[in-house]
Amino acid sequence: MYSLKNKTQSIIIFMLLISSLILGCNSTENSADKAQNSRDALSAQNFSQKPKTEGVPMKEIKSYDAAPQMTIDTNKELYYAKIELEKGGTITLELYSSKVPVTVNNFIFLAKDGYYDGVTFHRVIPGFMAQTGDPTGTGTGSPGYRFDNEFHPDLSHDSKGIVSMANAGIQNGQGTNGGQFFITFVPTEFLDGYNPDGSEKDCRFDSCHSVFGKVVDGLDVLDSISERDPGTATTPGDVIKTIKIEESN
Repeated sequence: MYSLKNKTQSIIIFMLLISSLILGCNSTENSADKAQNSRDALSAQNFSQKPKTEGVPMKEIKSYDAAPQMTIDTNKELYYAKIELEKGGTITLELYSSKVPVTVNNFIFLAKDGYYDGVTFHRVIPGFMAQTGDPTGTGTGSPGYRFDNEFHPDLSHDSKGIVSMANAGIQNGQGTNGGQFFITFVPTEFLDGYNPDGSEKDCRFDSCHSVFGKVVDGLDVLDSISERDPGTATTPGDVIKTIKIEESN
């Protein structure tokens, strides 16, 4: 029989996973405080309130005045990104340029400009997702700008290998997307921008993340990414050597 205790524990785990993703790119003390109770209730997952920088390799961090201008061909269905890991292995992504052009354009711009070169997978939670895109390696870095969420009803966190934007929720009425993104290990539909009935979520109160691609090759490489909690780790995460963008006619 499914007891109330088990149900409560499941809810705590669910809230912890959402908090860990949002906190990965939110440096505000209030958000960390709110998530602390959930972390304390589940001792198996020890997330620190303040990210450590000890042992994290620092690279030259590029910063931009604003989100990039649209440069991709939004009529093209087939943009691909190849994430090459320094330790070996490549994860190939198909990017949904016709469905979420602003988000894909942002990712392609940063990749081509070398923003992701040398960046680590700073937060990797087995059974949930692998997060990257922060040159500081702490989960608090950004390219210097933010842009709004972009959703499409056909796109969902409905399987392993979904690529989506990490963010810090809605702040001052605006989205907080930048350079950080994550790849799912399992379906995580609770992160969608739409409710199960097809209505849009109120992202001021719900966790909403913009799907913009999917792994089409290299799921075994995805599985090999080292587990890491940026709050307690003293060694860097797995390093992205570079991300190459390819177009298909």
